[in-house]
Amino acid sequence: MTTSDTNVTASPHPEPRTELVVTDAPTPADITVISDALDRFNIEHTGIADRKALAVLVRDPETHRVVGGLTGRRAGGVFVVDLWPRPRGLRGRGVGRARRRRAAPAPHARGCRTAVLYTITFQAPGFYRKQGWKLLGEVPCDPPGAGRVFMTKELTAPTGRPVRPR
Repeated sequence: MTTSDTNVTASPHPEPRTELVVTDAPTPADITVISDALDRFNIEHTGIADRKALAVLVRDPETHRVVGGLTGRRAGGVFVVDLWPRPRGLRGRGVGRARRRRAAPAPHARGCRTAVLYTITFQAPGFYRKQGWKLLGEVPCDPPGAGRVFMTKELTAPTGRPVRPR
């Protein structure tokens, strides 16, 4: 029997040997491996290597401990806000607006044209609307009746003109 007489063909890509682990406690190193792999893939396909972290920290003036702040990143010319909690004792006292003003120049300096974030209906969508954010959509979540609210905002340069892509 010749090779052409068989119905068995070898896969050009053998199945990789992997172990799948589900965890609720990934290490920072685990997250870095996954994040870096996605970043390399994106760079290969876009030629854009612009991922960069950004944080604005709110510290207690006496202890210098972080009590709140903003974390985010630039990716694909978009500023992605990850976390933006308002410290409970500082709500309604202008800290959120001050953080926004302090953080605003950084995405501009990095050439971001747009920003995105999500909040939850019981958190701060009204605050963001007052700051010029627009609704992208809402997805129901727990607790019943709540929703994840996705928002966007066109960024403008300090001159008030839209940011030009780099």
